[in-house]
Amino acid sequence: MLSISHLSLTYADGTQALREINLQLPQGMVGLLGPNGAGKSSLMRTLACLQTPNNGDIHFNNIDVLSNPMALRQQLGYLPQYFGVYPHMSCYALLQHMAILKGINEKAQQKSQIEALLELTNLSAFANKSVATFSGGMRQRFGIAQALLGDPNLLIMDEPTAGLDPAERERLHALLVNISKDKLILLSTHIVEDIENLCPFVALINDGEIVESGTVQSLLTPLQANVWQSSIRPTDTQHILTESYRFGLPVYRILAQQQPCAEAVPVEATLQDRYFYELSQQGIADVTH
Repeated sequence: MLSISHLSLTYADGTQALREINLQLPQGMVGLLGPNGAGKSSLMRTLACLQTPNNGDIHFNNIDVLSNPMALRQQLGYLPQYFGVYPHMSCYALLQHMAILKGINEKAQQKSQIEALLELTNLSAFANKSVATFSGGMRQRFGIAQALLGDPNLLIMDEPTAGLDPAERERLHALLVNISKDKLILLSTHIVEDIENLCPFVALINDGEIVESGTVQSLLTPLQANVWQSSIRPTDTQHILTESYRFGLPVYRILAQQQPCAEAVPVEATLQDRYFYELSQQGIADVTH
């Protein structure tokens, strides 16, 4: 559905943000996972036609995106990590303005879509309030509503759960799963749990390069039967994937072919295990999490 070939981007200050990105992304929910500064937002902005790469190709269905960006924009919904709003416009008026920009000119269609999206994002009671006065979570929900205007075939969401409380996050998850059946939703985040819960397909990115991509199950297969969990820190710390806490007590996830210490028990591999394994391979992982 989305094909990316040899995509590279270097900013004016010499920072190489993307390095020879090659990806084939299927329909449905796709996760883009990486640490802060890995290149996720740079890739998102490039796919959304907000910046032009130095070289490479992007095709969405039958659209050559770089040659015909307007054709993609007509079926694109985009939620950036940070976005501004007009200070004196109400939530409803701003959505109406964005609907017109997306080519939704019929008043009845505008009203129907906006009211449905306000309901979906739990903003109906705030339709006449200025978006500039919204809390962080409310503004994020507004961003989700504007991204869904026009029923886009490609939805790009950069850290969409930032600022959402647990109930709002679950509501968004349910919404994304329900609408992803006939479109491509590209979800960029550093929250591994969100990707694992929502996305059958994932791409791991770091330092502007795609480290691995594929179905979640295919990424987990090499680690299966080799992940252990212990409440005691093992003597050999080289193979620790993560060190976290549960109820205030330490929990160590360890990659080893044999039991690494007497207290360790075998556990199912998770996407978080694979994520930290890849980061450790590149020598940058902080195992505390």
